[in-house]
Amino acid sequence: MVRDSATPRFAPDTGALPGSVTAAPAALLEPGLPSLAPGQQRVKVRPGMPLVVDLEAGDTLSITDPEGAQPAEVAALSAAGLDALASLGLLADRAAQFTTIPGFAPAHAALVLDAAGTPGQQVVLTAASAARVAVAPATPPMEPGAQDPPTALLVVVARAVIPAEPPLPAPLGRVVAEYRVPHSTALAYTVKAGEFIQVIDVAGRQCSDFLAFDAAALARGVERGMDMTATRTLTASAYPGPGLFSKFFDQDLNPLVEVVQDTVGRHDSFALACTDRYYDDAGYPGHVSCSDNFNRVLAPHGVAPRGGWPAINFFYNTILDHSMRIGLDEPWSRPGDYVLMRAMTDLVCASSACPDDIDAANGWNPTDIHVRVYAADQTFPKAIAVRPTPDAEPDLTQETGFHARTSALTRRMVEYKGYWLPSSYTDFGPVAEYQACRTAAVIMDLSPLRKFEVTGPDAEALLQYALTRDVRKLTPGQVVYSAMCYPHGGMVDDGTLFKLGPDNFRWIGGDDYGGTWLRQLAAEKGFRAWIRSSTSQLHNVAVQGPKSREILNQIVWTPPAQPALMELQWFRFTIGRIGGYTGIPVVVSRTGYSGELGYEIFCHPRHAAAVWDAVWEAGRPHGLAPLGLDALDMVRIEAGLIFAGYEFDDQTDPFEAGIGFTVALKSEDDFVGKAALIRRKASPQRMLVGLELAGNEVAGHGDCVHVGRAQVGLVTSGLRSPTLRKSLALARVAVEHAGPGTVLEVGKLDGHQKRLPATVVRFPFYDPDKTRPRS
Repeated sequence: MVRDSATPRFAPDTGALPGSVTAAPAALLEPGLPSLAPGQQRVKVRPGMPLVVDLEAGDTLSITDPEGAQPAEVAALSAAGLDALASLGLLADRAAQFTTIPGFAPAHAALVLDAAGTPGQQVVLTAASAARVAVAPATPPMEPGAQDPPTALLVVVARAVIPAEPPLPAPLGRVVAEYRVPHSTALAYTVKAGEFIQVIDVAGRQCSDFLAFDAAALARGVERGMDMTATRTLTASAYPGPGLFSKFFDQDLNPLVEVVQDTVGRHDSFALACTDRYYDDAGYPGHVSCSDNFNRVLAPHGVAPRGGWPAINFFYNTILDHSMRIGLDEPWSRPGDYVLMRAMTDLVCASSACPDDIDAANGWNPTDIHVRVYAADQTFPKAIAVRPTPDAEPDLTQETGFHARTSALTRRMVEYKGYWLPSSYTDFGPVAEYQACRTAAVIMDLSPLRKFEVTGPDAEALLQYALTRDVRKLTPGQVVYSAMCYPHGGMVDDGTLFKLGPDNFRWIGGDDYGGTWLRQLAAEKGFRAWIRSSTSQLHNVAVQGPKSREILNQIVWTPPAQPALMELQWFRFTIGRIGGYTGIPVVVSRTGYSGELGYEIFCHPRHAAAVWDAVWEAGRPHGLAPLGLDALDMVRIEAGLIFAGYEFDDQTDPFEAGIGFTVALKSEDDFVGKAALIRRKASPQRMLVGLELAGNEVAGHGDCVHVGRAQVGLVTSGLRSPTLRKSLALARVAVEHAGPGTVLEVGKLDGHQKRLPATVVRFPFYDPDKTRPRS
């Protein structure tokens, strides 16, 4: 059974906004697979990371600017090392910017997209002869007070001669062994301690079971392979991270492999590799199975056969129904997706290309798996793939500009919105970090916040339409907190809007989709506005606590036309420098997420370490401490500050999320969701309330809230407050039970066998009148 690769797997994009009414689609919506014809390859080209690709005669190269106003440069060399721009129909018009690429040093380049382009501007080039071609965004790094960030390009390579299968991803490093596992088979191979194993899904949506055995133990006649129960017990996590998690262990609790990179994020380590019995019971006696294939290839290594093998089933999409029964659906993996592991000891490994063609496990079409082994002297950063939308190219987890400083203070890192951030610090801990925030000052890395530069003559009109605030009331230098909603009133995101000038704004939210949504709205309304991602150009730390002003006043210099730090009012910002007139350029805002007096400092990542050092040195005499995500969660819950996925989502409106003050229903202007929000406010169903629990047990996100047998709400966030010495929670409950003093019960276990008495109280719990951040 072979799938016709030319058959569309998804309906075309109609351009309609989510939530709008369109005609029923004519085909299955399946955006997880790229909308590419056979022989095409799509690559996201990020600033500072040029793409180099070899073209043959007749191959085409399409370069698209998704966000607009992003110039693009192209350089080309022939096999003899001569300028080959003419083979693409181009003339050199500038000095090439690709001299840093090893083995590729052209003297000249051509500008193919310019800074005046609209989102989606595109150029298509066809090679008249073979050439090595480089493509890159042609914009220098952005200063914090500017709004000209370099943004990514999308490049599609279309081959004149269509290959038999999608191209494999480029090797990550020095390859010492390489294996192809044909579909419906398995392969055994050996790996030395420290070497890296990359399991690649060649064509997409193909599962690969993986086994690993301690080679030394096998040589002694003792079989010690990966044990999933031991692994789940020891790690409680199967994701890669810079710390002690993400390893797979044997029955003696010895680590065998460590996951380093994962571009999919959806695998199975619960069920067996497919067995003969599975196919027999499904009515397919004699069907080949992964377990039987493993028995065959592992026998020469002294591994005893089994009826079913516990394995990591890479790319297998395990699902659980409402009664916790295990099921499956098509894998999430796309062509070229992979998992990279490091061998913790000498191993005998086995990989399969699963033969299951009787259900959706392999998208109904078994295909090949490819395995690469890399030398132990290579270094690969730990990373997980993040995709802003299902059809987007993956972004692997990055390190923020402050990572060199934070990682020196802790190994407790977690993946957050595509970046590694500290959960807590070794010499402090969540409670000590929390106390420092309340009594002195803290510094925390918040670089993963998504930043978007919104510029153009219709920038204000776009934001007035997209946000629930009355944006027209803002003056330059002011910041406002707002919600962004869908037409039905559910929230897209929350964030802060900076006004840099009459037609210049910066939206800072928590999700990449905020920028995508703004671009869709601009296109729908015909607004002349550019929305360009600047997250990679603006990394930021928050300095929070009662001594934050005193600390920053020592190091922040501002020019005469900008407010001095001591003059900066709540929700205002200034543009200045750290270290005097010739110091590091920064934007400093009097904002925060702690309920304390506080500031945020935005700088280019190349200056981040120096900014951290300046704050750290100035703050040491004042008791400055670092603050991780665990302590941040404590201070924000006490302060009644909401968090995406907890207090709000796309089914929750701003009133239900406790931020109704952000909705300007009296504004004369329309905004997305206004009509729905008018209806919702008139007939509220749920409210966000504060709960004070009896006793010391903590309520957690998702705990049910009851009146008698009936569930009337759920807990969104909870903590035990070190300052107030109480167990507190935020909860979304039915309006009938939301009044202050109402007695409710938080359900534990199954929600009925154990109840924690709780009383509705005023929130924010800490400093409810916000006198501290206003001070």
